[in-house]
Amino acid sequence: MKLLIADDEKPLTDFLARGLSAEGYQCSTEHQLFNLTARVKQDKPDIVILDRMFGQQDSITVLDNLKALPDSPMVLLLTAVDDVRERVQGLKAGADDYLCKPFDFDELLARIMALGRRVSVSTSPANALTLGGLSFDLESRIVYACGEELSLTRIEYQLLQYLVESANKVLSRERIISRVWQSQSDPMTNVVDVYISRLRQKVPKDTLIDIETLRGNGYRLNYRA
Repeated sequence: MKLLIADDEKPLTDFLARGLSAEGYQCSTEHQLFNLTARVKQDKPDIVILDRMFGQQDSITVLDNLKALPDSPMVLLLTAVDDVRERVQGLKAGADDYLCKPFDFDELLARIMALGRRVSVSTSPANALTLGGLSFDLESRIVYACGEELSLTRIEYQLLQYLVESANKVLSRERIISRVWQSQSDPMTNVVDVYISRLRQKVPKDTLIDIETLRGNGYRLNYRA
């Protein structure tokens, strides 16, 4: 599926493009609102991820042009303003969906899959989560390994929970940063590697899990059932 990410903030478009490319999407970016319609004609994306504001310019002014194209894309509007009237205005102008900043990367993926007519699966956390000797008490935010409580910081807990919830699945660096650090910008440090290393030291070897680094792709928690 082809995506065009349109925003005047280049760090955000670069971050999203890297993360979505890692999920298997073909991504291109555009930073000028006046060039958006021509770019859509050229690239023919399936979905345009469009920021609501380009400086002082409101991007809903171009929605009519986009929707008038022979192969018009679906449009997911991004906005920093969580206001019902703003969302209604954008949807009435022709947007297919709306997402408020800051957003979770998983939610963005779910919106994209829904717009792409794909099946998306959402899960609701239960009071407990277990895997390979690890047991999470999600209410008290405590992790036990083979019955022994692990001493984890808040970030370590959140990272380990996310890895366990996504067991045997590759998670890109951008996706982890978005979920655990709740950021849509790359800190340009090895912070993810540091915390992965800490977890490897703290999680006992007899838990039947290991955290694998896949260079250039991300990380994966493997469950040896």
